[in-house]
Amino acid sequence: MSVLVFGSTNMDLVARTPHLPKPGETLIGHGFEMIPGGKGANQAVAVARLGVPVQLVGRVGSDGFGATLLEGLQADGVGCDRLWIDPHNPSGVALIAVDDASENHIIVIPGANGQVGAEDLDRLKTALPEAQILLLQLEIPLAAVVAAAQLAQQAGLTVILDPAPAQTPLPEALYRAIDILTPNQSEAEQLVGFPVTDWDNATHAAQVLHQRGVPIVIIKLGKLGALCLSPDGVVQVPAFPVEAIDTVAAGDAFNGGLAASLAEGLPLPEATYQATAVAALSVMQAGAQPSLPTRDALVDFL
Repeated sequence: MSVLVFGSTNMDLVARTPHLPKPGETLIGHGFEMIPGGKGANQAVAVARLGVPVQLVGRVGSDGFGATLLEGLQADGVGCDRLWIDPHNPSGVALIAVDDASENHIIVIPGANGQVGAEDLDRLKTALPEAQILLLQLEIPLAAVVAAAQLAQQAGLTVILDPAPAQTPLPEALYRAIDILTPNQSEAEQLVGFPVTDWDNATHAAQVLHQRGVPIVIIKLGKLGALCLSPDGVVQVPAFPVEAIDTVAAGDAFNGGLAASLAEGLPLPEATYQATAVAALSVMQAGAQPSLPTRDALVDFL
C-alpha cells in the first residue's frame, strides 16, 4: 500500500543561536546550514525512509533551490512525477533559528507552494487510485487542502491532516473530510481555545475536535508523548526518554511514521506508538530531512 503527500517543499535556512532573539535584538550565531525541508517534503521523506512507497504532489521553483530539492527527494526514493517545477515562482524557503536548548522559531516564505491550486489537484486526482493514505499539512493554500481532502475522501483513502502551521478557524468542510487530525499542543490550543498541557485537557481538546466531525484525533504532547482518541476510546502513548538536539522536524517525523505504519496495516495504537518512536529518533539529530530515521534505525531503536 502507498502514501500520497500533498504539500510543501522548502529549502530550510538554519541559523544556530545561543538563544532565540527578542524583538529588535541582533544575535551572533554559531552555525548556518541550508537543509531540504517543507512539511510536505519532510513527511514524504519520512515515509520513504521507512520503506513505504510514497509520492509527493506539489511545486518547487525553477531555481537552484528547486533543483537541489528535487534531487534530494529522488535520492530518498520519493516519487516526484507529480511534483511540478513552477517556471514563474521561486522555491519556498523557511528561515529557522535554533537555540542551544533545541527550541526554534520558523518563518516560512511560500514561493511556489503558495500557488498550489487546480492544476496540482488534477495531478493529485490521477494518483488517488494508486494510494491508500493521503497526508496533508497547511503550508499550501487552504482551499487546495480542503479540495484535496474531499477528493481523497470520495476515492476512499484515509485522510490525515497535520494542521500546521496552525490556522484558525479551520473550515467545517475540512473537519468533515478528514479521518485523522494530528495537532501538537500549541496547534490544539489554537483550534480549541484553551490550554493543552496535560493528559486531561488534551483528552478534552481531542473530544472537542472529534465533535467537529473528525473520527480520530491524535494530539502530540512533546515530552509527554501522544494522546489518541478514536471510536475505540482514548489511548495514552508515553514519549521515549531521549536527549533532544533539534525538534524542527519532530511533528513531520511523527506524521510520516503514522502514515507509513497505517499503510503497512498496523492497528491505530501500534501505529501511534511507532510514530512516537520515529519522532523520538528525529529529535536526536540536527536538521529537518537529515534527522528522519530509516527503517533499520527504527527497528534497532524499538
